[in-house]
Amino acid sequence: MVQFQRFLTLFFSLLVEALPFLLLGVVFSSVLLYWTDPEQLIRRLPRHPLLGALAGALFGCFLPVCECGNVPVARRLLTQGLPASVAIGFLLGAPTINPIVIWATWTAFRDQPEIVFLRVGLTLAVATLIGWIFSAQADLRPFLQPAVAQLMPSPRPAAPKLEPIPTGQFLLAGPGPAVALQQAEWLTYKGLSAAARWRLVGGNAIQELRELGGILVLGTLVAAGVQVLAPRDLILSLGQGPVTSVVAMLVLATVVSICSTVDAFFALSFAGLFTSASLLAFLVFGPMVDLKGISLLLTVFRPRAVAYLFILAAQMVLIATLGLNLYFS
Repeated sequence: MVQFQRFLTLFFSLLVEALPFLLLGVVFSSVLLYWTDPEQLIRRLPRHPLLGALAGALFGCFLPVCECGNVPVARRLLTQGLPASVAIGFLLGAPTINPIVIWATWTAFRDQPEIVFLRVGLTLAVATLIGWIFSAQADLRPFLQPAVAQLMPSPRPAAPKLEPIPTGQFLLAGPGPAVALQQAEWLTYKGLSAAARWRLVGGNAIQELRELGGILVLGTLVAAGVQVLAPRDLILSLGQGPVTSVVAMLVLATVVSICSTVDAFFALSFAGLFTSASLLAFLVFGPMVDLKGISLLLTVFRPRAVAYLFILAAQMVLIATLGLNLYFS
């Protein structure tokens, strides 16, 4: 009974943390669809894949969402034809590179300001490098879920012309009206009145929230269940080793699935038990890939692509923080 009560407490706390940011993400995704000229957006982005990934990671400064809210936005960027490097950079960098998270980290680690700068710098580096790596795949559609891949423009040698996406059609499987409707020009929406476009934004946001909300609940159930059953005493016992502390915090970051806006305060509670570099590993890796976020990532990417993201991010964070641990030990 005690474990069940703990499970319910963790489940509802994780869900309450995530839902507002998922809502913010779907609203911003809908605004992107009906209020932005995608061709103009592409023209303003750097053409070099590395710089594009960096721009995507820095885009979080203008959209303070956590790892739940950035998934619908990243999906929208992909289906509107933006380069994979930009979308992946945003997906991995935005949950940390935004004013709310930076301020929260500074508040929690006021006595260790290097943690704040290292968190931002390492997150930017990892997100940019992984976005750059994914840019080597000329056509990203084999890595995407079929319903998302069918909404992407076909690869073209020149900058692709972005097309609007019909309301609530992004998760439909197989060919259908979504493919035909996708060919409508963005100018169709531009010609509507502001009131009409805001109604479309609201309708699309509600539809996306319904579809992604169920996935979020499922992922939160898994995360809460793992936290209740995981042997946390064993993880804590590994906290002082230069290698084991980093590995333990990477595992903990994946398991606890805590929102990036408050994870700094959670990490602060381990400050006396774990090395500083291992706390940094928790703060960098957790917002990129955790159990709760994986369920949402699987609505966009095929499992192998999610595995690539997980492995690449884990390797880069492990190497960087392990080097810091060994350097300062």
